[in-house]
Amino acid sequence: MSLGDNPHLLLGRVRFLNRCIECFKRGEAVPECLCYVPKEVCYKICKDSSSTSSASTGASAGGSTAGKTLIAVFESPHQTPHAKKCAKYNIEPKKGTCVRTTGEEYCNSQGLWVKINKEQLEEHRPAQELEEGWILVCKHKEGGDRLVPVESPETISRQQQLFGYDHKPCNRWEQVVSVENALYMGSKPKIAECDEAAVQKLRYVPPTWAYECDEDLVHYFYDHIGKEDENLGSVKECVTSIDVSSCSEDPSGGASCLTDGDTETYWESDGMQGQHWIRLHMKRGTVVNKLILTVDSTDDNYMPKRVTVYGGEGDNLKKLSDVTLDDNLIGEVCVLEDMTSHLPMIEVRIEECRDEGIDVRIRGLKIKLSCERDLGLNADVFQSSNLVRYPRLQGNTPEVLYRRALVIQRFICLLDTVLQHLVPAWDYSLGTFNHIKSIKQFLLLSKRRSALITQCLKDSETSKPNFMPRLYINRRLAMEHRDNPSLDNSCKNTVFNQVYEGLKPSDKFEKTLDYRWPARYDQWWECKFIAEGIIDQGGGFRDSLADMSEELCPSSAECPMPLPFFSRTSNQGSLEARDYYVPNPSCKEFHKYEWIGQLMGAALRGKDFLVLALPGLVWKQLTGEAVSWNKDFPAVDSVLVNLLEAMENLDQETFEFRFGEELVYTTLLSDGQMVELIPGGSNVAVRYEDRSEFIRLVQKARLEESKQQIAAMQTGLLKVVPQAVLDLLTWQEVEKKVCGDPEITVEALKRLTRYEDREQSDVRVQYLWEALTSFTNEDRSRFLRFVTGRSRLPAPIYVFPDKPGSETTDALPRSSTCSSTLYLPNYPSAKVCEEKLRYAAYNCVAIDTDMSPWEE
Repeated sequence: MSLGDNPHLLLGRVRFLNRCIECFKRGEAVPECLCYVPKEVCYKICKDSSSTSSASTGASAGGSTAGKTLIAVFESPHQTPHAKKCAKYNIEPKKGTCVRTTGEEYCNSQGLWVKINKEQLEEHRPAQELEEGWILVCKHKEGGDRLVPVESPETISRQQQLFGYDHKPCNRWEQVVSVENALYMGSKPKIAECDEAAVQKLRYVPPTWAYECDEDLVHYFYDHIGKEDENLGSVKECVTSIDVSSCSEDPSGGASCLTDGDTETYWESDGMQGQHWIRLHMKRGTVVNKLILTVDSTDDNYMPKRVTVYGGEGDNLKKLSDVTLDDNLIGEVCVLEDMTSHLPMIEVRIEECRDEGIDVRIRGLKIKLSCERDLGLNADVFQSSNLVRYPRLQGNTPEVLYRRALVIQRFICLLDTVLQHLVPAWDYSLGTFNHIKSIKQFLLLSKRRSALITQCLKDSETSKPNFMPRLYINRRLAMEHRDNPSLDNSCKNTVFNQVYEGLKPSDKFEKTLDYRWPARYDQWWECKFIAEGIIDQGGGFRDSLADMSEELCPSSAECPMPLPFFSRTSNQGSLEARDYYVPNPSCKEFHKYEWIGQLMGAALRGKDFLVLALPGLVWKQLTGEAVSWNKDFPAVDSVLVNLLEAMENLDQETFEFRFGEELVYTTLLSDGQMVELIPGGSNVAVRYEDRSEFIRLVQKARLEESKQQIAAMQTGLLKVVPQAVLDLLTWQEVEKKVCGDPEITVEALKRLTRYEDREQSDVRVQYLWEALTSFTNEDRSRFLRFVTGRSRLPAPIYVFPDKPGSETTDALPRSSTCSSTLYLPNYPSAKVCEEKLRYAAYNCVAIDTDMSPWEE
């Protein structure tokens, strides 16, 4: 019975998760059942079928000699298992018996270890004084024998005699959580005895630990381990080659699209139904735990409907699985799991496609090996040298951080099982989602969240418009206004207002854009730039978005503000803070704030960006997260934050000397407007004993100064993006989806670049990368906009050689933003290439032509 079919189990888990959330928020130990560890686990030796018995080595650095199997026992899991002299003992299990250990595990770069206690060791070496030790049961990404958990025959027999033949006690932490928190009509299932010492190790909370430490640990976990998990299916680690059924000019038959990690690309196979296949030649010793395909139901009849998987050696392949896919699936589907032995070859056969389609598309392929741990949890990544950016974590040992991360991982696994029932937009929501919102940063580690977000966006999609609006934009007038905005307070010549007015319906029958079209509809309107030669196939549209972004939140702190919608923060120009903007408290054009919110929603749904330099204080309010003065307001006005903190700690004499009668109940807002904190506050002096109330009123006024404007933006955002999506995304993720990635590294540019008639090793291409390496991040942003019309990543780039005869130091590079193409002259050196690229990036703003540069 699934969790959704058992409301008692479902509600029990929801209640339990709420208890855990309260523990995390208060920095307390989580309930014992989340940290359950069985007192005893039995293992048997699983031979590696790909190696001979005489040459095989045990998973625990023991060995097989003359038919005997020795298992090495080490003093700690930090020793090197290959150095057999470091082993404390060797034990030799009798044929047909199991090795009993405790349930305490430890995973590091060597592999997965389990603890074995004194009593369990004495079964193999009786009448000897022994101490507890550790056994390496499974190595990372290596062949060889390994130990796999099993039920002890003696235990099963004893339990059946006591409780009946159907009895099997719960010995997994997930089962224990359900037993202790769900409502049972009859007697509850029995729970196997726990390892109390191991449970308390997992429950341990350091004395100085707070919820912010858990947030830091989640972010560290996500940055250092989560990204490895994204590459979980990088099959280069476990296959030697891939053969596919497709006919393609690509030497690999297009198979590279299966493993590039990009769901926008796909492998396609043409032909008759039932003749499509992917053949994986596996590396020696690999044992598959999961084989996962990524599919997309928007591929219509190209989407696989039924998939079978065969495995074996040579032509002797046996059927291993037969999977029917849901017609509405967007995301990953597991087509093979829990193999126990090495398969030299695995063949995925697409037997049927949806709606009797004859061709097939698959967007990704991932493999998880049986020796890999879920979420890639590895104690060695918690070494103090890796924690420089996380000072709150630095005072803790790697073991403490590892076990705390293990607890968070268990919590996320439970959360994923009920997440679809908690999302408010779904029909059968169980609550208001408020508890989950309070630990939203934990959602970064969720495996279920991505598919839910995709499904929510798809469910709220509308069809693309019947026609594309055509706008006539005069950028010369917009540039003149930008130079001196005071000449026209209406700002009618800005690109922003020209686009806004141009999109208004011309009559009552014309519908306004709803911005909820499919993500592949990547041009929202067509731009005709007056006095600029352009055939807009996307480049002009992207340029208009970039111009609007620059008008709303100028990248330069020196230039005047062309539009009244945002105000510069007090931090602008300071060395320690980014230049941020906040919604202008004085601006009451709420209909335009709402449109800004709609554009943000369209950017989140699609591939284009609206770059707005807003602090976390604004993004948090847009996504419904709680804001706090000490955490969020320093990005807006760090001087005020420090001043109020100092005021709180002043003695009365110093307070009266510094402020006297001059401090009154008023404060300045971000737009320079003076507001009273109480009625007639400008005439009421602040007394020393009332300073805490004054500080509270200032904080409240400043935190809520843009409340109406942010509410209007949120209204527009929610017209395009379902509330459920904002609930499932952190504010940092929403910012990145709307604005793109502000950091533009050369490595990221290389991954997104393709070449025409040139190899990456070509000297002209090498000069390009040397030049871009010398660029600042701002230079690379300008270069990206010059080529693609976007100022942030991701954005594809296609590099073409320029027309013949361009071998000169005077030629400037050319670009076509519609096709994201750079036409690169043959420069004599990297230095010349750098100078010309930088000049073009900063000075070639107008689009002279988007036609081929060879056309005269």
